[in-house]
Amino acid sequence: MDRKIRVVVLFGGQSSEHEVSRISAQSVLENMDPNRYDIRMIGITKNGEWLRYDGDIKYLASGEWENIARANLLPGPQKDEGAVPSCMDLIATRDKDGRMETVDVVFPVLHGPNGEDGSVQGLLQLAGVPYVGCDILSSAACMDKEFTKLVLNQAGIPTAEYIKVYRDEIEGSVQVIQSRIEERFGWPCFVKPANAGSSVGVTKVRSPENLLEALRQAAKYDNKILIEEYIEGRELECAVLGNRHPMASVVGEIVPSNEFYDYNAKYLDGKSETIIPADIEPGVAEQIRDYAVKAFKAMGCSGLSRVDFFLQKGTNRVILNEINTMPGFTDISMYSKLWAASGIPYPELINRLIELAFEKHEQSIRSYERA
Repeated sequence: MDRKIRVVVLFGGQSSEHEVSRISAQSVLENMDPNRYDIRMIGITKNGEWLRYDGDIKYLASGEWENIARANLLPGPQKDEGAVPSCMDLIATRDKDGRMETVDVVFPVLHGPNGEDGSVQGLLQLAGVPYVGCDILSSAACMDKEFTKLVLNQAGIPTAEYIKVYRDEIEGSVQVIQSRIEERFGWPCFVKPANAGSSVGVTKVRSPENLLEALRQAAKYDNKILIEEYIEGRELECAVLGNRHPMASVVGEIVPSNEFYDYNAKYLDGKSETIIPADIEPGVAEQIRDYAVKAFKAMGCSGLSRVDFFLQKGTNRVILNEINTMPGFTDISMYSKLWAASGIPYPELINRLIELAFEKHEQSIRSYERA
């Protein structure tokens, strides 16, 4: 391709992780090579509006971008009638002279429901546009924590024990749920929405007195709720990159600033410690890297994922916690740090992800042609 690659960076979204997406997108944009890419930005507001943004990327994290983007939509004799945004902007955008140009690839820097769960991936698939990251099925499957466990357990990868409840079961069945917890794994335990990320809605429950409040908190974010056994141990993470032949990064360790690696510890206070590479036995590190690639393949992932593990205290047992198909890309996020420690700096990582998007798209086209 002689010209620059036209990339749309899609950010925001209708999820509890909207703010995280904006911060991640700013970091991605700061590390994209303007000599290689013709970069376009489209933000999705919390209300679901699609807004083209041509302003300074420094306003993304604060949310000021939205006011700037709206100002460009105000009526006036100089305003371009084509400025009214829609999801069709993913297929074609206007250049500075008003000419329509086809987009080459989309980088959906979206976290959580309505972004990382297959919704946007389905739209892009229908539009026939290459995009960074996992496809519809793997995105949806990895977003659902219970479905992830079912697939991984079938693949021989250990995960934490759990109990499933639904939102409409909470108020009238707390005593029953409490008894099930005590019979299965006891206290403390974790209560979390089945479909959410960044530890949103997650509570560590130390005793039965706090169970109802934790269930109500999780129910704000999803109809299905998981109650998981508490695993005392170290929190380890491994990044995966690739399509059909993925590779794993070095293993890193998170030492949370809070009681566990919650939303504040991940994105706000900046006090959590990251140790890369993790100070663990070589055999344990290799086990984690092997499980990470095996999980990536079992879930049908492509492009990227960050796989999170526990190393259980006393037993040194490796237990997979979850898979993130669009992990955070902030300046304190583990995914880019793990690859930097593995010899792939942030700008090169972005290049590789876009190349993998083209590769995946080409493979899907060939599949359709054969059919």
